[in-house]
Amino acid sequence: MWYGEYNHTLDDKDRVVLPAKFRNTIKENKLKSFYLTRGLDKCLYMYTDSEWQKQIDKIKTFPDTKSEVRAFQRMYVSGAAGVSVDSQGRVLIPAHLKQFASIKKDVVVLGVGERIEVWDKSEWEKFYESNKESFEKIAEHLAE
Repeated sequence: MWYGEYNHTLDDKDRVVLPAKFRNTIKENKLKSFYLTRGLDKCLYMYTDSEWQKQIDKIKTFPDTKSEVRAFQRMYVSGAAGVSVDSQGRVLIPAHLKQFASIKKDVVVLGVGERIEVWDKSEWEKFYESNKESFEKIAEHLAE
């Protein structure tokens, strides 16, 4: 399980260093690769191989006779890239995903349970500011 909020920067080769806590989990679980794809709210989602397979299995249950399902499948699955974690805990952000999430230099890496999210720092700040006031109301609504 991934958790926490961490500020990082991309290096000159568009790689981001994963947080130390994540690197420890990666090492303990002998993880070598992830799937990185277009996420919601203008961020990137990063999954372990097994979690990505769960995503694919779930998507397979959606009826592809619906145009919105096909559009989602195309955006979500076709955007995916297999990425490796190098010996220094860095992951390359492919150009098409960097562009999708408007990532420039400063990024925020979030642990969100079964996935990791990668945000452009300014996009994360906008999202956070627009949602922090409704956090408790959202929690109340979800608990109903």
